[in-house]
Amino acid sequence: MSQPQDMREPDADSASGRARFVQVFLAQRARMEALVNRRVGCRATASDLVQELFLRFWRRPEVKVEALDTYLLRCAGNLAIDHLRSESSRERVAEATHAVDEQASAAEPEQALEVDHDLQRIEAALRALPARTRQIFLLNRIHGCTYSEIATAMQLSQSAVEKHMMRALEACKASIAEPASTMRRPGSARR
Repeated sequence: MSQPQDMREPDADSASGRARFVQVFLAQRARMEALVNRRVGCRATASDLVQELFLRFWRRPEVKVEALDTYLLRCAGNLAIDHLRSESSRERVAEATHAVDEQASAAEPEQALEVDHDLQRIEAALRALPARTRQIFLLNRIHGCTYSEIATAMQLSQSAVEKHMMRALEACKASIAEPASTMRRPGSARR
């Protein structure tokens, strides 16, 4: 049974093929770097891309091409185009990220203030709840107890625990839904 080409042991033919590849590659290296440099506009990047091209060919099974020199030049040109595309997309992502960061930075103080007000309203709503309802809410949401565990610990039915939780959650939702101006801020006097 014959093995696929990439599973065969290296033989003299593949060694001579690699030697031919290295010879053609070295002969075309300067032309490939010049071509890539013209496209990407950076000699160091061109050199890196041509080196990457060498490694790609070296790692994969031998490619049977009649005009290896022309094929290498075409591959180098394609690699330069791929590089430019990826750079372009990276720049677009970076610009978009920068724009989002600027918007977030501008909105952060206002958002933090709004969150602080929401937390104050939720705390006030929780303080206004009956003690048992508040305790059930805290056991579930802060301490991570299940309804069943709370029911057992407080000697209630699970249905009763669920009703207390619904009441607490509704109070929290209602407190956030209220406009901030209706809530009394700490230190402010009622008129």
